[in-house]
Amino acid sequence: MLTQTNRLSVTARLASLCCQLLIFSGCSSMYYSAMEKLGVEKRDILVDRVGEARDAQSDASETFRSSLEQFQSVVDTPDTALQEKYDVISAAYDKSSQAAARVRERIEKVEDVSEDLFDEWEDELGRYESASLRQNSARRLEETRDRYQSLIARMHRVEKRMDPVLEAFEDQVLYLKHNLNAQAIGALEGELGQIRENVDSLIRAMETSIAESEAFIQRFRE
Repeated sequence: MLTQTNRLSVTARLASLCCQLLIFSGCSSMYYSAMEKLGVEKRDILVDRVGEARDAQSDASETFRSSLEQFQSVVDTPDTALQEKYDVISAAYDKSSQAAARVRERIEKVEDVSEDLFDEWEDELGRYESASLRQNSARRLEETRDRYQSLIARMHRVEKRMDPVLEAFEDQVLYLKHNLNAQAIGALEGELGQIRENVDSLIRAMETSIAESEAFIQRFRE
């Protein structure tokens, strides 16, 4: 026989499962409705997704940094077997590509909920009876929208900076795959300088975006 605590636990798990199914089905309105019944508003979802995007960028930053070190290690250890070198940079590229995909996915989720939140917020301004409260809410909406636009623009700059790094990583992997010889290692070494600059630039952009995400979250919780 289920105790009251167990029944609540089962209900919570079922609610969570329903929400996940709604997300996968692409029905945003049903998902938001289900979350609101659980006491979770769109603003809470936006804050959570900004946090997830921040964490994805932080993880990607470490992944790209580690991948660069792996590419560097290949040209710094000429006595290593060529096949082993290829395996090292191929794995590094795959991890970077996966990290970049997670960043893009998280940014897309932020955009999805932000559009719905701002649309709802604007629509509800017309429901106020108090002019002063309506004006205060409208001002808060514009301030929040401005901060969001700045934040999402930074996130998109991070997206764009990932592309040349991934392309350079992939070039190195493809070149070594079809040219398993010492000359190929020398060719890779000549490309590393530019790759390092691109990675450093990407990581700086990520750090700025992460810091702005933190500020956005803190301001939203005030």
